Amino acid sequence: MNELAQALNNAIKEDNEYVYDMLSQLGKELFYPKGILSQSAEAGKKAHRFNATIGIATENNQPMHFKHIQDMFGDKVAPKDLFPYAAPQGKEDLRSAWKKKILADNPSLNEEVMGTPIVTNALTHGLSIVADLFVDEGTPVIVPDKYWGNYNITFKVRRGGTMNTFPLFNEAEGFNAAGLKEAIQAQKAAGKVVVLLNFPNNPTGYTPLESEAKEIAAVLKEAAEDGLNIITLIDDAYFGLFYEDSMKESIFSLLADAHPRILAVKVDGATKENYVWGFRVGFITYASKSAAILNALEQKTKGIIRGTISSGSHPSQTIILQSLQSNEFQNEKQQKFELMKSRADKTKEVLAKEDYKKYWTYYPFNSGYFMCLKLHNIDAEELRVHLLDKYGVGTISINSTDLRIAFSCVEESDIEELFDLIAKGAADLQ
Repeated sequence: MNELAQALNNAIKEDNEYVYDMLSQLGKELFYPKGILSQSAEAGKKAHRFNATIGIATENNQPMHFKHIQDMFGDKVAPKDLFPYAAPQGKEDLRSAWKKKILADNPSLNEEVMGTPIVTNALTHGLSIVADLFVDEGTPVIVPDKYWGNYNITFKVRRGGTMNTFPLFNEAEGFNAAGLKEAIQAQKAAGKVVVLLNFPNNPTGYTPLESEAKEIAAVLKEAAEDGLNIITLIDDAYFGLFYEDSMKESIFSLLADAHPRILAVKVDGATKENYVWGFRVGFITYASKSAAILNALEQKTKGIIRGTISSGSHPSQTIILQSLQSNEFQNEKQQKFELMKSRADKTKEVLAKEDYKKYWTYYPFNSGYFMCLKLHNIDAEELRVHLLDKYGVGTISINSTDLRIAFSCVEESDIEELFDLIAKGAADLQ
């Protein structure tokens, strides 16, 4: 094993051996090399005469570039913030700005146990990094039965983890904390588990109540007390889009310092929160009391980034940073929130129609981009294809009974027509 990786492992073991035991074999072997990038960084601070280290071209003391590309940005973005490589961990000003945002959005979060966010190529990349660090062949990954299908590729296909589900909802149509507890207990012999919490949930659009979030935290702490190491991966892709009586903070706040055997990892990003899907800017944030552990996990994360994509898009990071610093940011974000909430409210209003009850019920939703129909005696995939072919309506079949509807991309004035057409399609098939 590389001596740099061993040094990081020793630093983790010294402060919390449970976290070391959570690492996958790949995670244990990862490190950030003292190579070209570290030498270039050192030269950037000390090479006052010539810096012949960086792998870019320069001209007139700035990055060489095509004028027609710079003209697209005008004088609003300097060449130095567009054309050079960003650091593997991301622009430092952006990392600081996102940390400030997380703390503002989650006032109960203890800043002292929160690391500085590391920039990823959006959320899927962040999830895959966590999988690389912590998932080996056979590692149990616990998710509710309503989960984003891409998790299968990320954790099962790529890393060999086993996907273990529990019913998301209980009989009272609330979060099924008892089901989560049972799923965790069933994997106790594994020694460690990944518990993946995604709120607002994709596909159902459900976020737990504050009381339910506390139940989740209690379940995890009880399992940790029983000797299980738990990587709690918090997928906050749709964070902030809380329309009703749900928790308004990330559950990361409750878990960041919950127990030495619980490692909380928050994966989030500007992608969906700030409506910049194509910019591909996400973040990983680790929680630990130990500065040494936070540093070691950052170095290992940088090693993965360096060995895969090298670094994220510099222009995207610059634009997101400028957006966060803009005087218009909060105002425009609130405007979009109100628009999204109005679509969710209209969806619930329309779903109250008596005529629909013969075709479906629907799962609770109070947040996010989506809601999910539970069909009666109709195959969801058959309905999906029929709606597309006969009515030109696109939906997503999750399994044989569940049809996901993204109200996020339907104008409020069109929502009633959308569900009327879905009902027509359902009537055709009954």
